[in-house]
Amino acid sequence: MNKDLDLLHPYPFEKLAALKAAVTAPKDLNDIMLSIGEPKHEPPAFVLDTLVKNLNKLSNYPTTKGIPELREAIASWASKRFKLNSGTFTADKHVLPVNGTREALFAFAQAIVDRTKPNPIIVSPNPFYQIYEGAAILSGAEPHFLNCTPENNFIPDFAAVPAEIWEQTQLLFICSPGNPTGAVMSTTQLKELIALADKYDFVIASDECYSELYFDEQNPPAGLLQACAELGRDDFARCVVFHSLSKRSNLPGLRSGFVGGDAKILEKFLLYRTYHGCAMPVPTQLASVAAWQDETHVVENRSAYRKKFDAVLQILDGVLDVQKPDASFYLWPKTPIKGEVFAQKLFEAQKVTVLPGSYLAREAQGVNPGEDYVRMALVAPLAECIQAAERIKAFVQSL
Repeated sequence: MNKDLDLLHPYPFEKLAALKAAVTAPKDLNDIMLSIGEPKHEPPAFVLDTLVKNLNKLSNYPTTKGIPELREAIASWASKRFKLNSGTFTADKHVLPVNGTREALFAFAQAIVDRTKPNPIIVSPNPFYQIYEGAAILSGAEPHFLNCTPENNFIPDFAAVPAEIWEQTQLLFICSPGNPTGAVMSTTQLKELIALADKYDFVIASDECYSELYFDEQNPPAGLLQACAELGRDDFARCVVFHSLSKRSNLPGLRSGFVGGDAKILEKFLLYRTYHGCAMPVPTQLASVAAWQDETHVVENRSAYRKKFDAVLQILDGVLDVQKPDASFYLWPKTPIKGEVFAQKLFEAQKVTVLPGSYLAREAQGVNPGEDYVRMALVAPLAECIQAAERIKAFVQSL
């Protein structure tokens, strides 16, 4: 067996299950789950209809590169959404459909890391989406974590990274809007990263799967390709983005997203994926075309999340140290006791499940930046989110 498998940490939800199993929650309360970032809003009916109408196409092998209609829909959406220069982001060279960003982020590291170079490093924010760490370990690279704290507005301080780390870095994972903090990087910060990538010759993998969950319709979060466009960097050199329909369109089970950016990198990544055996079924591709071509349901989705944030934050005001994030559907409150203890005692007292922040982070520079936090995903229906907030308020006031 691959010995690097022994280096993997238990997944956060395995640890959470064990934490909850050690206590008994009230039997008379309904269980409210705020722990998993799984959208619960209704998926668009027209997307499901498209999927059903094309089930007969399951008799065809799909190609790894995907059907032209899907790549065209993605290229058109991304070009408009991120204000890319006309004709620079093409369906043929700059887009690859993927089965959700989770598998693509993992696979990308395997394709990028050059094991012939000594001591390869993959840099990641901390806290982080655990796939980044697993992808680094199983690619043969060492993860290097950059703490995201209130002091740096939950954006890593890239300028503080020593040159010797950047010199060994082959891949940088960023997540904007961030999981779990919801912090959004500015185009200025993204441009500074691009300059670092040029100087030290590494690739930037920008996880942007929460990019369509924001509060101000006039100010959507910037993206890495947008920063490239503003620089006139129309080859998107060293820059690759990851997007998904899971959060944008409430379709987590569709397992549909895309990777876009540097054509030279995607050419090699396509070769990798051809052997990896991860082509998207044709019915899924056609359903995805319908989703990428419609914005009405996405606007409605954002509206539903706004109502939940407004209601929950009103209840928790003065109860927890918590603020509305820049974007995403997460709250990242600082807890009055250690986050792991808070999560366990909250479940025991009120049958509300939240995720300890320490499960999403690693100790770096002597601290675990998630230790005093929990992550709350406002994915449940509005009434349940309000009920959860009232229970959390009662719990905190009982401490």
